[in-house]
Amino acid sequence: MRTLTLTLALLATVNLVGCASGLGGGDYERTETRRVMSVRMGVIESVRPVKLEGTNTPLGTVAGAAIGGVAGSTVGSGKGAAIAAVVGAVAGGIAGAAAEEGFTRKQGVEVTLKMDNGELLAIVQEDGGENFKPGERVRLLQDGRNTRVSR
Repeated sequence: MRTLTLTLALLATVNLVGCASGLGGGDYERTETRRVMSVRMGVIESVRPVKLEGTNTPLGTVAGAAIGGVAGSTVGSGKGAAIAAVVGAVAGGIAGAAAEEGFTRKQGVEVTLKMDNGELLAIVQEDGGENFKPGERVRLLQDGRNTRVSR
């Protein structure tokens, strides 16, 4: 039974990492389809790498707590096992939350644009391998909620 619980918790954590949504210029949510987007043109002034923080949902904490609780319960017997299970669950929950954030962290880019009207804008998005270069002419797409840089 303990092995089954541990396996399910690990599968839940792995599944969470696989569900992380993209934040790049070419990544769209399903709800963004069939929306009108304004398009403005500009030239890239600069590009710099940034880190995008990972997700922080209850799933990482719960999965870590389950794994830690099961592992802790195998230590000792009687009250000692119960105490170890609680300590393991708390430590596992903290570790699970940290692991989720670390596994879902992404590399991003900050792109500074000089728009055709002279306005300077900076947009941060996930690095999708576009390799934007200063001096390159690009599109800025906006729909009122999201903004992205693309070719």
